[in-house]
Amino acid sequence: MIDRLDDQAWQHTATVAGLYCDFAAGKEQSPTNMLGAVLKQIVGGREEIPEEIVQAYGDYRRMIDRRGLQLADVLKMLQTAVSKRPIFICIDGLDECAAEYRIQLLDSLNQILQQSPETRIFLTGRPQIQAEVERCLSGTAMALRITPQRPDIIRYLHRRLDGDPDLELMNSDLAADILKKIPEEISKMWVEAITRKVVC
Repeated sequence: MIDRLDDQAWQHTATVAGLYCDFAAGKEQSPTNMLGAVLKQIVGGREEIPEEIVQAYGDYRRMIDRRGLQLADVLKMLQTAVSKRPIFICIDGLDECAAEYRIQLLDSLNQILQQSPETRIFLTGRPQIQAEVERCLSGTAMALRITPQRPDIIRYLHRRLDGDPDLELMNSDLAADILKKIPEEISKMWVEAITRKVVC
């Protein structure tokens, strides 16, 4: 998704920024750090950094307590950055973001959307956070359910098998076993997830 947006964005002077949430990195993935990473990507993709951001960053560096940027500081700079041109912000695995951070992050994204109508946000996550996303983004969110399709999984596996650098470890029987079992297991996982959702 990010690669596709990148391929198209340059034609329209848009900028693409992406994040991948990871449950294991919960403490490091605070809203301040995540939005700071988005800001860095947006500013890094420009020939010229907006003067307001240069000035704000310089002011914070001169502070005596060196407390570092706070969420409100990063959000203000980010709002300046997104006001200059169209932006696509992609966040994958939002459900893996710690719950207390997720609300702050979604509220911050909502503020960005209010200030910059040309900004587009693409989020992925498990179904259990859909209501939370819709509530925090004030009805501007549209949910699209994506289900794994067996032919897509098999095509992906073929690509990975064809690119395997350890060819001597792979024989036709093992490849056939991989192509049979992995799609079956993924289908079972999906059915189980749907069943759990219905039961709850």
